[in-house]
Amino acid sequence: MVMDRYPPIADHGLVGDLQTAALVSSQGVVDWFAAPRFDSPSVFAALLGHDRGGYFLLAPEDRSTVCKQLYYPDTAVLVTRFMSPEGVGEVFDFMPPDRMGTPSERHVLVRGVRAVRGTVRFALECRPRFDYGRATHELDLRDGTATFRAPGFTAHLQSTFPLQVDGRDAPDIRGAVTLNAGEVAAAVFTVDGPDGELPPPPTPDSVAELLWETVDFWQRWVRGSRYRGRWPGMVNRSAITLKLLTYAPTGAPIAAATMGLPEQVGGERNWDYRYTWVRDGSLSVRALLDLGFTDEAAQFTRWLGDRLRSHEGAGGEPLQIMYRVDGDPELTEEILEHLEGYRGSYPVRAGNAAADQLQLDIYGEALYALAEGREVGMRAGYHGWKNLARTLDWLADSWDRPDEGVWETRGGRNDFTFSRVMSWVAFDRGLRLAAEFSRPADTVRWTAARDAILEQVMERGWNEKEQALVQYYGGDVLDASLLLIPRVGFLAPRTESWLSTLDAMERTLVSDSLVYRYDPEASPDGLRGSEGTFSLCTFLYVDALARAGRLRPARYAFEKMQTYANHVGLFAEEIGPSGEQLGNFPQAFTHLSLIMAATTLDDALDRQRDY
Repeated sequence: MVMDRYPPIADHGLVGDLQTAALVSSQGVVDWFAAPRFDSPSVFAALLGHDRGGYFLLAPEDRSTVCKQLYYPDTAVLVTRFMSPEGVGEVFDFMPPDRMGTPSERHVLVRGVRAVRGTVRFALECRPRFDYGRATHELDLRDGTATFRAPGFTAHLQSTFPLQVDGRDAPDIRGAVTLNAGEVAAAVFTVDGPDGELPPPPTPDSVAELLWETVDFWQRWVRGSRYRGRWPGMVNRSAITLKLLTYAPTGAPIAAATMGLPEQVGGERNWDYRYTWVRDGSLSVRALLDLGFTDEAAQFTRWLGDRLRSHEGAGGEPLQIMYRVDGDPELTEEILEHLEGYRGSYPVRAGNAAADQLQLDIYGEALYALAEGREVGMRAGYHGWKNLARTLDWLADSWDRPDEGVWETRGGRNDFTFSRVMSWVAFDRGLRLAAEFSRPADTVRWTAARDAILEQVMERGWNEKEQALVQYYGGDVLDASLLLIPRVGFLAPRTESWLSTLDAMERTLVSDSLVYRYDPEASPDGLRGSEGTFSLCTFLYVDALARAGRLRPARYAFEKMQTYANHVGLFAEEIGPSGEQLGNFPQAFTHLSLIMAATTLDDALDRQRDY
């Protein structure tokens, strides 16, 4: 059977159960799935190594069909349609969501098939490759159940049609079923620990029951949104995506569902994003609160408070920039030598060595999240406050240190302007919280630090030639991270210095409304190659334009950006020169910034209805 070795990154939908997730291509191929958690080794990883990564195909044998993919409305149930003159068939993929909020080794991927018109013959190929394709497995096929056993792992494939062993490269499974209009079949792939019990075999009725329970779960959740703005489809899809990328047992959102997908095809900027960044999670709090999802926002702030209490970073800092979804700080980076990488984008990295970097901006994002949470009654108790106060006392001694910066560059430390700006935010929000809740604090010291940072940034971060705040002190490189300045209140959105900075960014970083993070040639980051425009930055640009009162270009940029979403409304990390999506997929940061931009723009347009 012919299938694309490496379909476009954007040619996928995402399904998940709130503890892990899978990508399904529009050809009906699951080519990425890690279990039992987002940050676990993969079971299917053909997207990173077609020959050795493993995949699960369920699609018509006739590969000349036209493929279309969509989500069942306001859900994470993915429907892939195949159309040909002989017949029309559908594959619906979903994972029953976690309802208990406790870690589980068992996760279920349900793949149903249906003939809508005519006659369709579906083929199945299931080729798991455990531990990123490094572990061998044994296969036992009996009574309609295929059981794969690998060290520490068991997986069961059960279907309503016959299966057979296919030993082409390893003991795998294939099958086929012919359906006439109205007939259905299903294949259920269950991963579990080594001692997990055999699941009951699927039936059309049991699969239908699971399907509608999953639909009801997602549609009820979406109905909790209070968004009533101009872009409900995009905002709801982004909210569902953020929920899908959040580990339910702890409330920790991961940066993306995948690892190793390149920022430049064939390049080395291939990172593992299946972890929880303090920065990303903290900014998600505001996006979630804007939509009315207070439970999710509160759960992350509790997770964040636990990190302040329980851990110091590699250099003795109160926080590490990222953690595993359970809060474990160990993210040792390794290169998976046996995988060739997406379209030859080598190396494929698992783990993330950037966890050991010093990035001082995270303290500003953390305090920003905690301060935003007070709107719905989320506030630290006495011991939580003491941890927070100790963190700010530490920052008062440390904010003036060079660091690696927000973009995790590997070219050495520098005096990054954004790190100073967010340190200002940390002290500003800490002082507000101390005053509002009458908490004990060294307010004199915090105030002095806050004011010193503002003075330093405006003196040393300002470039007279560019008439703008720049990436690092003494430099002349623009940096899109500074687009957050008006949102966090460091400068008012219509002051002369900020508008001049925004104009300079438009001249150097903006290309047809798409925004680059910075110019790596002008500011070497220790890595070879280039990258595309950064989708997070594009939405931050929309947000900044709206706050500056530039509503026509803000709305036009927002509308144009939507045309770069994939066919089911998902965004990767970056947009390439030809409009292709690049980087890990889908990226939470992009979707949370879409929500932020939409709500800001809606508010601004509502105030000036002539736009």
